[in-house]
Amino acid sequence: MKLKMGFRKPVLCLLFITVVSPILLYTDKLGILFPSSSSDELDGSEEISTFAFTGRTGQLNVLPQENEMLVKEPVGIVSKLKPSMQDGKVLEVQPVEVEHKNRVLSTTTTSSGSNSTELENPIKQVTDRSEETTPKMQSVEKGGNFGTRETVSRGHKNEKNSNQVDSVSNTQVRYLKDQLIRAKVYLSLTATRSNAHFIRELRQRIKEVQRALGDATKDSDLPRNAHEKLRAMDQTLAKGKQIQDDCAAMVKKLRAILHSTEEQLRVHRKQTMFLTQLTAKTLPKGLHCLPLRLSTEFYALNYSQQQFPYQEKLDDPQLYHYALFSDNVLAAAVVVNSTVSHAKDPSRHVFHIVTDRLNYAAMRMWFLVNPPSNAAIHVQNVEEFTWLNSSYSPVLKQLGSPSMIDYYFKTHRAASDSNLKFRNPKYLSILNHLRFYLPEIFPKLNKVLFLDDDIVVQKDLTRLWSIDMRGNVNGAVETCGETFHRFDRYLNFSNPLISKNFDPHACGWAYGMNIFDLEEWKRQNITEVYHNWQKLNHDRQLWKLGTLPPGLITFWKRTYPLDRSWHVLGLGYNPSVNSRDIEKAAVVHYNGNMKPWLEIGMPKYRGYWSKYIDYDQVYMRECNINP
Repeated sequence: MKLKMGFRKPVLCLLFITVVSPILLYTDKLGILFPSSSSDELDGSEEISTFAFTGRTGQLNVLPQENEMLVKEPVGIVSKLKPSMQDGKVLEVQPVEVEHKNRVLSTTTTSSGSNSTELENPIKQVTDRSEETTPKMQSVEKGGNFGTRETVSRGHKNEKNSNQVDSVSNTQVRYLKDQLIRAKVYLSLTATRSNAHFIRELRQRIKEVQRALGDATKDSDLPRNAHEKLRAMDQTLAKGKQIQDDCAAMVKKLRAILHSTEEQLRVHRKQTMFLTQLTAKTLPKGLHCLPLRLSTEFYALNYSQQQFPYQEKLDDPQLYHYALFSDNVLAAAVVVNSTVSHAKDPSRHVFHIVTDRLNYAAMRMWFLVNPPSNAAIHVQNVEEFTWLNSSYSPVLKQLGSPSMIDYYFKTHRAASDSNLKFRNPKYLSILNHLRFYLPEIFPKLNKVLFLDDDIVVQKDLTRLWSIDMRGNVNGAVETCGETFHRFDRYLNFSNPLISKNFDPHACGWAYGMNIFDLEEWKRQNITEVYHNWQKLNHDRQLWKLGTLPPGLITFWKRTYPLDRSWHVLGLGYNPSVNSRDIEKAAVVHYNGNMKPWLEIGMPKYRGYWSKYIDYDQVYMRECNINP
């Protein structure tokens, strides 16, 4: 019995060593993998877990290899393992432990259903997140900040898409027009014309395409069946291509069409120029009505009512005097109103307006009814200048000559002059040439500011009288920025009188706002210089008619250049004048045919002019003049 008891103890020890100990070891190992929140349990299992991992590594490495793709370290699980690895021994074997526990996890997650779902989701999320961030990271590498990069790329896409939309918005319209051209070519070719059936079909297709095309300018304007008509025409044109296989005949016909189209374009351009010039010379109905109504009212007044106040200021050289020569009542009103509205002291400004006999009463009546604040107004009739006659003025003699009348009113001569603007009858008016007789018109004044009637004043102009012009007679803004304002565009340099005395590349300058020193004018005898050159140009061989060419000659080396901000030009012909230049300018000039009081005036510039007109004024309403 004792022997059995003695034999039983070694057997129990062997059983404990071979059976119970492995179970305890395996249980401790699982405790390491899934530790509890107790720090005591973590501390008590460290040495056993170390022994287990180091001693049985080979056995753990024989796990199934098909799960090796899952061995990557899951973020959510690694964070749980870190608190159990704070001592030095564990850190020494951490790489082995991490590799092993990941494989154990991969094995266990494939075996349990619920746990596999919970553990698989974090891995999938990490994988999905990495796939989503990869393009963004690539954009970061290229652009620095992927948010900015995305915005930029989106902007480029939008810009590209918009350009594509613009480019294809009228694709079908253009293609339909091309089809019509090709169809008309086939109609005129000998080979296709002999095929009566094809010609009937082609003409039918042309009518269908023309009906579908209509006045459309973009694809959205086309009817729904436009695409069907396009395809039908393509099929018909394909038949024509089979019938007409002579490319040389097709090319020859297309060249003929191109030549004819260019000729038509040239004719239309010439007609457009003529109609523009005609419109510029035509007085709108409202502006024809206005002087008639004003004249009727003026002659109904008695003598005392017809007189202007402040007439004692007219010859005072200490005041600011303006010279305005115009037969347009409304235009003159804008010049005066805009000048007075920006004047610091309107009572020191005097306006001398010279007009013709037809508009004299109307001009006086307008300013009697609409007095410009405390400024003085002086209206004169040019025909009362008895000293201005053909014996004194060469240009007046030329304007009344038979050759001049023939030049303007004989239509068969229009073809000989390509520039129709020089045929404008305004050059027949002596009002256009009064600027060369300022000392005779204002004998008691020292300085005069000349203003055209197509300008608008935007700032106070009194500083112009204090400018030292250094002995020059004319103060003006130069126009060197535009090549067509140089001397060779106005004067005939093939004539030796011109080529010997002037520089073809010299800068021109602008009429419209000019300060004239009348004392220097008299001292240098400028009027006589003007007369001499006018006599030399009796046959119009030195320059065409107008006032700027003789002005360039008369004031050659006698012009003081003003700052460009004083005078901005081009509002009557140039649609792209810089808006900043307009806003900063003291005077804006509607030089050109598109005057602001005409229907052809550019709407974008009309506001600068129309704001100085009271459209509620009784005469404006009666003549139906609206903004």
